Amino acid sequence: MNKAVGLAILAAGAILLYFAYSQYNAPASQISEAVTGSPTDNAVWFLIAGVVAAIIGGAALLRK
Repeated sequence: MNKAVGLAILAAGAILLYFAYSQYNAPASQISEAVTGSPTDNAVWFLIAGVVAAIIGGAALLRK
């Protein structure tokens, strides 16, 4: 059961990282980065959430 939960969290992390990539390459994010020097808040939060979920999911899969 714990392996299934870990796999689900890892998959959710991968999906969030995909959304972060999409948000980072969106026209609004590129304009914001050109003006302010940083991407939009959505791109940053998706990236942070995706990395955290991937780490937690990976740790859950590797733990015995």
